[in-house]
Amino acid sequence: MTNEAENNIIEIIDDNENVIKCELYDIIDFEDRQYALLLEIGTNEEEPELVIMRYVEENEEAFFETIDDDEEFEKVSNYIETLEEEEIEE
Repeated sequence: MTNEAENNIIEIIDDNENVIKCELYDIIDFEDRQYALLLEIGTNEEEPELVIMRYVEENEEAFFETIDDDEEFEKVSNYIETLEEEEIEE
């Protein structure tokens, strides 16, 4: 595994206090905020689960925040779906 790949591995904690390893897939800009697209790794599923979190940079530090607002999460999810559809069309 290269250093770049290692730097893209993020550990998050779910609601049940389980540690989930994810790969940072992309960071997107949407409505004046940034969101991280994380792909869950280490599961036996054929298609990894996509985890969406708010990406925040403060004082030269970056961190991820859970999106608690259902409306915000829905808007971001819909936006990501339109990006996926555009990729498929290309």
